[in-house]
Amino acid sequence: MKKEQAVKICDLIDGWIDSYQESAFDAAKLPFLGETIYDFHQWANGKKTLSAYTISKPGEEAYHLLFIDWHRKDNYYLVIYEGDKSTTAAEIQTVDEDGQSLSWKYNPLKRDGKNAERKAYFKQTFGTTNVDIPLPASAEDVERFISQLFRLCRNRKKADRIVEIFSGK
Repeated sequence: MKKEQAVKICDLIDGWIDSYQESAFDAAKLPFLGETIYDFHQWANGKKTLSAYTISKPGEEAYHLLFIDWHRKDNYYLVIYEGDKSTTAAEIQTVDEDGQSLSWKYNPLKRDGKNAERKAYFKQTFGTTNVDIPLPASAEDVERFISQLFRLCRNRKKADRIVEIFSGK
């Protein structure tokens, strides 16, 4: 996504964090110096970052959201890391043509020969392999946006594990 679009989303998340009273989520902005993140994860360290957040749902999972120049080409991604920072849960770079939604496609890249099954499960269960998440237009829309990001990550993890679930491992 263009830097301006990413900055707008970050500003809305900042406003939501500063103003939300009752929320299903706990959220905090991650501190870092300048425009570059360090001491986070080897894939992110040293890259230009607009903002980073830790967002958790009490009693459930947590994710880190980074708005980052992922491939150092002035194209910003929303990269969602697992709460333990072990890996990414989603890398979203595409804003749809009308500028109203983030677009993400489930495309498993496991090396076990079972990606077609994962993709079929995702499509059968969730209707499509393409996920569109409406961008927040105001701070009041941010919680719904975060909920949809959490849902995307949960669905992806479930589809990634489906082969093990069906095989009883």
